[in-house]
Amino acid sequence: MNRVNLTTICSIFGQASRSNLLHPLKNPAFPLISPRPTETISYSSPNLRFSVSTILTKEEEATTTDKEERPPFNFKPHMLEKVNRVNTALDASVLLRPPLKIHEAMRYSLLSGGKRVCPIMCLAACELVGGQESMAMPSACAVEMIHAMSLIHDDLPCMDNDDLRRGRPTNHKVFGEDVAILAGDALLAYAFEHIAVETKGVPPKRIVRAIFELARSIGPEGVVAGQVVDITSEGMADVGLEQLEFIHLHKTAALLEASAVPGAIMGGGSNEEVEKLRNFARCIGLLFQVVDDILDVT
Repeated sequence: MNRVNLTTICSIFGQASRSNLLHPLKNPAFPLISPRPTETISYSSPNLRFSVSTILTKEEEATTTDKEERPPFNFKPHMLEKVNRVNTALDASVLLRPPLKIHEAMRYSLLSGGKRVCPIMCLAACELVGGQESMAMPSACAVEMIHAMSLIHDDLPCMDNDDLRRGRPTNHKVFGEDVAILAGDALLAYAFEHIAVETKGVPPKRIVRAIFELARSIGPEGVVAGQVVDITSEGMADVGLEQLEFIHLHKTAALLEASAVPGAIMGGGSNEEVEKLRNFARCIGLLFQVVDDILDVT
């Protein structure tokens, strides 16, 4: 049985972004723009539909006249470089200033490490459609601020009541529940301010559209919806596939959608490119959730 490896998928995504392999002008044959499948494996549900296509060509057709050899793509150094740039930008985005307590609490969770998958996906989506990293860096930081907010609130006693996060005491254990709630609120509000103020070299219409997409993905039609259904489903013995899929699509998948879509918009992607990246992010979100669920029971 073939297994989909999440690292491999992300590696391909990163390599494609770096080499313009998926860019419609550099490689119009790629399925992102004009698929030519001969075999398609499809999956559909009330909330999601996607397909994986394979393009079969003769050996002589696969040989191109372009003899230029690309250097081998090394995923780990590429990711480390991106993570370091994101961490530098995050450190500069929320400075220690009065009132110190709230900014200390914000920085405590925002700079606590992690894989930075959301901001890196935002940057990759921007570069994928032909944009520059700098155009999407404020959006990437904003997505990570919102991610940090969701973790602070998830850890509260009224939610998951967790004492540790990434091997460190959770925010409310260090600063108290009251300050932790305010720190999450502050990160959420500041995320949108950061996009509006710090995004440079991007037309205002794109900025407004990206802010709208981000807000919708995390609001009552996105992450919040998934969290509510998750809470109300707790303890139920008859949670069906459709309800479970709704939770996963509106929590994990919605956050990754909130990463890829604003990045593609900031980079100047067409409507078709944005929608295909939206679908891609949802699929990656489901994969993340499957991996997370397996880890929970193993």
